[in-house]
Amino acid sequence: MRRPNALFILLLLAPLAAASDDVDARQIVRNAIDHWRGISSYSEMTMTIHRADWERSMTMSAWTKGQDHSLVRVLEPKKDRGNGTLTDDKSMWSYSPKINRVIKIPSSMMGQSWMGSDFSNNDVSRTDEIVDEYDHRLLDTSVVDSMTVYDIESIPLEDAAVVWGREVLRIREDHIVLEHSFFDQDNVLVKQLKTLDIAEMGGRTVATRQRMIKADDPDEWTELAVLTVDYDVDLPDSLFTRSSLRNPRD
Repeated sequence: MRRPNALFILLLLAPLAAASDDVDARQIVRNAIDHWRGISSYSEMTMTIHRADWERSMTMSAWTKGQDHSLVRVLEPKKDRGNGTLTDDKSMWSYSPKINRVIKIPSSMMGQSWMGSDFSNNDVSRTDEIVDEYDHRLLDTSVVDSMTVYDIESIPLEDAAVVWGREVLRIREDHIVLEHSFFDQDNVLVKQLKTLDIAEMGGRTVATRQRMIKADDPDEWTELAVLTVDYDVDLPDSLFTRSSLRNPRD
């Protein structure tokens, strides 16, 4: 998983400036990403995909290390067990036990749905592209529950290979992303990630339940709930390999 929308998935950093004139919008976005991921992390979560006539859930484990390495593996239900996604530097790979093949996901498919959810491959990989391939502008600041909230508009650079026309984030001063809105090239809202629950977990305050909602059909959504998370764990580099993706015992 490169920098879990979707899918779905935290650091102690220098405090953000309180005065809006001194705020670095890009740094706020960077701090939020680093806060969620940490130097390294291990988490367990559930993902629920909701549609008008059906709903299904799966349980997953996820590991991250640094900015470029992540791994997501499905634990339940049994029929999906072993499905996994690996991010290694700038490459993303998927594995399905049913076909027993590791497949590289081309950049053209990073915006496609992950496991039939409303999170994209890019969301699950937790890509840092929004930091380095976008210009960031502070739109507004407000105070919610005694905390400063920053509204930031992120517009991709001209040569950035991204699908969105712009993104808008609401980030709390403690680095929690409250909302993340995705707009297409015509400035039409396509989907929105909303944080529903926040709690102390793994030694820091984190978003423990988030929902990705389709803008054109609010009754279709995917919810990611964190069950447990540990940070700054010792993870071997061998975990983030195609061999490990295929065979967890390696």
